[in-house]
Amino acid sequence: MRRTQIGGYEVVITGGDDGSGAGTGPVVVLLHGFGASGEDLVGLGGALRVPAGTRLVFPAAPIALDMFPGADARAWWMIDMQRLQRAMERGEQRDMSREVPRGLAEAREGMEGLLADIERELTPSAIVLGGFSQGAMLATDVALRTSRRLAGLVQLSGTLIAEEEWLPLLPARKGLRVYQSHGVRDPVLPFSLAERLRDEMVTAALDVTWQAFRGAHEIPQLVVDSLGDFLGRALA
Repeated sequence: MRRTQIGGYEVVITGGDDGSGAGTGPVVVLLHGFGASGEDLVGLGGALRVPAGTRLVFPAAPIALDMFPGADARAWWMIDMQRLQRAMERGEQRDMSREVPRGLAEAREGMEGLLADIERELTPSAIVLGGFSQGAMLATDVALRTSRRLAGLVQLSGTLIAEEEWLPLLPARKGLRVYQSHGVRDPVLPFSLAERLRDEMVTAALDVTWQAFRGAHEIPQLVVDSLGDFLGRALA
């Protein structure tokens, strides 16, 4: 494991020929969720079954949050946590499908820069981009707009946002391999919205691998195993 900076982001790199990112194999970039640290998903690096030589890159979001004292809490853009908490307390479905979050465009621009620098510095044979929760939303937004070729997109407990912008972009990504997982009891981002996003992608002829699980807002072992299988196919 190696901690370094790429494209202005603090990143952790695992895998490769030496466990610290050496080599020219494929790269999987995974973005953490809102309120997590930049190392929140690093444990996946040793848990996922991926092709030999694969590097995993875990960037830390640039926005530091002070709502979690003593914790290295980060965000890709700000979220109204009080609004989210009220919706959860009332049992209301959190539908953000028509929202374009303030700060999304800036986060997307930063991620494009990071991917460009990863290509220059790590010379990957292929790139898979993905993330968890807010990280999954950002990864999807980038995947739909970037001009670079991606070997796959990973959505772990994400949701549909910015639908008026996303849906017209989907057909141009025909054939893109997508892995999508979601818990049927997710209290944060509704399962039904994940299903809707899946259906829109399937209709647009993206190659979607769907993994539902009986859990909440999390990454269970079932997902780790099936995601490893997906990455094996996408990076073969």
